[in-house]
Amino acid sequence: MKIRKQLGQKTVPALAVLGVITVAIVLLRSGSSQPVKTNTAARPDSNSNAPPAEAAVELAPSQISAVKIEPVRSYPFPVEKSALGSIDYDEDLSVQVFSPYAGKILTPLVSLGDQVQKGQPLYTVDSPDLIQAESSLISAAATFALTTKELARAKELYGTNGVSEREIEQSTSDQQTAEGALKAARDAVRLFGKTEDEINGISSSRQIDPALVVRSPVGGRIIARNAQPGLLVQPGSAPAPYAVADLTNKWMVANVTESDSPLFHVGQAIHAKVMALGERVFEGRISKMGTGVDPATHRVMVRCDIADLQDELRPGMLANFTIQVQDPVESPSIPVTGVVRNGDGTMAAWVTTDRRRFVQRIVNVGLQRDGRYQVLDGLNVGELAVSDGAIFLSNMLQAPPTD
Repeated sequence: MKIRKQLGQKTVPALAVLGVITVAIVLLRSGSSQPVKTNTAARPDSNSNAPPAEAAVELAPSQISAVKIEPVRSYPFPVEKSALGSIDYDEDLSVQVFSPYAGKILTPLVSLGDQVQKGQPLYTVDSPDLIQAESSLISAAATFALTTKELARAKELYGTNGVSEREIEQSTSDQQTAEGALKAARDAVRLFGKTEDEINGISSSRQIDPALVVRSPVGGRIIARNAQPGLLVQPGSAPAPYAVADLTNKWMVANVTESDSPLFHVGQAIHAKVMALGERVFEGRISKMGTGVDPATHRVMVRCDIADLQDELRPGMLANFTIQVQDPVESPSIPVTGVVRNGDGTMAAWVTTDRRRFVQRIVNVGLQRDGRYQVLDGLNVGELAVSDGAIFLSNMLQAPPTD
């Protein structure tokens, strides 16, 4: 009996200690499972099939004015390619004006930058070849006048049996030969740019005009001048005394990447901008494609004709041009101010159904035009989305919670 009482007295403290330990373990386990409060939605367990919760922000009535809302709408986005090029003169409308014959420049008649018309005199040349041609003209004119008189006299005498028929035929032949030589001499002088009136004056006055007048073959502006009095000029010998260009049309020459080159073809419309003229847009078309690829840069030359009626473009200016390579694509769109880039690089927009609670939506954006993004994925036409103030909502999402 005594032994049982002692055992009972020892068992009670042991059971009490065991109970305390058990309660401590339970409290520790329950404390480790308390939830952590965050500003972003919790991600699902990697082994779970449940979709991720959406991040949302609810605005107070006083905060609604900080954002603008509009329905997602469809917008045509043209498929375009861009490239960098430079402005140049239209070589088909510009010409270097050489003297057709050797000689010394007598008088330059126009200055650099002058506007000239087609056929307008540019400079005069003291040409020995012209002097020779005019001398032949004077001689041929005199011979023709003499043979004409002899033929007329022979015909008068033939009627009175003063000359034979053979002499009449000879006089006729001489007159016809002289007439042919005169025509050839006139044509030779005409090649030097002399007019019919000037040729008639040389023939009648028997005076040589040594000044060869060189005229502009095209209308345009003087873009280069190397004509100095006394300068010896040769046909085709650079530099040309003058260069004239029609400046109402310019070339833009660019090099596009080899991979993009199949998208370009002659006749495509282009839009060009130059830094010096801000947002001014110049219209043009592709006029020529390069026939080969540069082995060093793997680029292809593209030449465009650009209308420049006011002569605002200067050769050498850098120009950026865009070319529509496909028909426009209709896609959902959103203003660029309605999209924000997250810290992980994703693009996000904000949608709402009640204009009070806003849910973040990850979107895929494509082309950009007129201040709008093409939305490839993430939004549907007709949904209410934030068009301005996406950064405000994202900042609120990242703000620490308030008690």
